[in-house]
This record gives sequence, C-alpha cells and structure tokens, in this order.
Amino acid sequence: MKILFIGARLFDDVALYARKKGITTILTESNPQAAHLKLADSYHVVSRGMENPKEIALKEDVDAVVPLMGVDGPLPEIAMMKEELESVYNLPVITSGVNATSISGDKLKTKEFLTSNGIKTPEFRKISENSENILKKENILKNDLKGKLPLVLKKSRGQGGSGVKIVSSSGDVDRCLAEWNDESEIFIEKFMEGVEVSIEVLRYNNESVPLVPVYKGNTTLEGVHPLKKVKKAPLNLEGVDNQQNNQMIMELADRIAQNMGTEGTMDIDIIFDTETKENYVIEMNTRPSGTRYITAASTGINPIHELVDMASGEWKASKVKKSMKNFSAFEIPVGSYRSNRNNYKFRDFPGENSWIVHGPENYERVTIRGKTCADVLETAQKLGINLHSKLH
Repeated sequence: MKILFIGARLFDDVALYARKKGITTILTESNPQAAHLKLADSYHVVSRGMENPKEIALKEDVDAVVPLMGVDGPLPEIAMMKEELESVYNLPVITSGVNATSISGDKLKTKEFLTSNGIKTPEFRKISENSENILKKENILKNDLKGKLPLVLKKSRGQGGSGVKIVSSSGDVDRCLAEWNDESEIFIEKFMEGVEVSIEVLRYNNESVPLVPVYKGNTTLEGVHPLKKVKKAPLNLEGVDNQQNNQMIMELADRIAQNMGTEGTMDIDIIFDTETKENYVIEMNTRPSGTRYITAASTGINPIHELVDMASGEWKASKVKKSMKNFSAFEIPVGSYRSNRNNYKFRDFPGENSWIVHGPENYERVTIRGKTCADVLETAQKLGINLHSKLH
C-alpha cells in the first residue's frame, strides 16, 4: 500500500501510524524548511498548488492521496484535484469535494446552506452584493446597529478569527471597515452569549460518524481564540441534560455532513445559547481540526488516523462507532512545557489515564485523558499544571 500525503505540517500526527500499518508514505510540501519531511519514506519539495502533487501521485502509482491541510486556502484547488483524480484515474483522494468545500470556505454560503436546510444559526444580514462602496456599507451598518450592539461583523472568507470582528460601538465599525477596504462580501451577525462548542465528523462511502462535542469556553466580546482557552470533552454544562444535548449535537453534525456530502473529516463550530438552551451552528471546516487531540483523548478515535484507514480501504463507520470510548479529557494551553515528548513518537494516548504535549514552540498545549474528571485533575497536578487557575 502506497499513500501520497500533501502537506508536512500535520504529517507527524500520522507518520508512526502509517508505518505500523506497513504503508509506504510519500510526502509533498512547498516549504523546503518544513518540519517532518524526513518522517516520510520519501518526500518531494514542490511548487505551490496541486499540479505537482497530482503529477507525483500518478508517476508514483499511489493507491490513494490524503491531503493534510490545516488551513483553508488550498482546499478549493485540492477539491478540484480530487474530482479529476477520482473520475479520470479512479484514484481516491480523502477530502471533501468541490460542493462541500465551496460551502465551508465561504461564511456567507455557510449561512445560506444552514438556513436553507432549517438549521439554527445566529441571525445575519448581508451588507451589499459586492462591497464596492465603503461609505454605503458604513451607512447601512450604522442603521442596523441602533439598539443592537454588540454585533459580529464578518467577511465571507477568513480563518482562525481573521475576517471576524465583534463591534460594540460606531467607532469599532469605522475602524473595522477601514481595515477591510477590499472586495470581500461582508455581513452582520447577532452576537450570542453562550458556550463555544466544536464537533468533528468522519464521513466516507456515504457513512458518517459524529465524534464528541468539545467545550471551548464561553463567548467573549474580545473574541478570544479557542487555542488560548482550556477545552473539555465531552461537553458538560450546568443546568442541562447533557446526555440529551450532546446526542442532539451529534445528530445535527451527522445531518450537516450528509447534506453537504463531505468526505474525510469535518469540524463544525456551534454556540450553545445558555438562555434558550438551543444550539446555533456558526461555521464548518472541511479539513483536520484543532480539536483532533482532545477528540482522540475523549473517544479513542484519532481523526487523522481514520483518514489513513479510509485511504487503505479499511474504514467502516460501524467499526468506528463500536470502538468509541467515553473518557474525560482536558486540553490546556501551557505556552512552553519542559518535556521531550512533543514529537511524532508520542502522539497516541497509551492508557486510560495518560497525556500528550503538542503544538509549536511557545504555543504548546497538554491534553490529558482520564477515566473521570478527577483523574484528569490529578494528572494535571502531577505534571505541575495549575488547571484550577486556568479554568478561572
């Protein structure tokens, strides 16, 4: 079995797993200084774009292609490559196709998809068709802002918090529009106080498996990025029937994946409104998620490994569902953690009460698994992590 992986940044998550399964790995990457290149059996430094990876996949006669992109930019081109390789050469590419990628890659299309499918999402309104007139946008916005602050101002495209601003005053609007003086479509969205939640969904051969709802902290006017917050799984909220709510989130995630026709892995971001006790979908990302470590800790299912199983023809939804566990898990931002375990050899959780460290230098995170929440807190204490202070 021979698999081509596109993108080196996440390859350390999968290198050892593929090796244990006896898979020959070929890696393509546009950055010659990228980490993890030498973890593959062979690698090629290529130009940006998908033309070179496509040529290498055909030349090397690989059995499947697995893109490992953690950013949105290349996804449309990857989706087009997928459709060509699968339709012309019968070569599986484990990622979402053009339709699903076009929906997830455009926040406005995402909103339209959700509303057309009767899925709750925060109220929104597009400012203009082409955003060609900044003054026009400003006037419309200021009319909309009366009595409704704060609001969320969003570009149709953007990732990791870029293209999203929470505005609390007309001055915020002025500054934001001055910064966004480009051709992006802009819309306003109701700011919701609540809890940020993510859930990953695996889908292949028309079968899907929603994994675990992950708590990512409360919404804030500052728009603090979830990577800076403590994450917890499974989602456990006060004053809520968590078993029922988590099941509803999983069913919602499954419905979205089926309606979009995703393949591989997808992450869905949700806000749980603490007042109405309802879930509102914010966006979807058809790529590996930043919650993959805590998802693996809580469920025993590593989403990146599942992509390899899809590529090798071994993936079955029933098998994944049967294998899923229910551990308590926390992911804690630690900045820098003194350990020699932040590498590809230590990406799996070795037992019921275990931990891993991951992330780039100065932005490391420790993810802890325990049979219970008390076990997680005990492990954190042993590791010298003051989890209580980080939770408050």
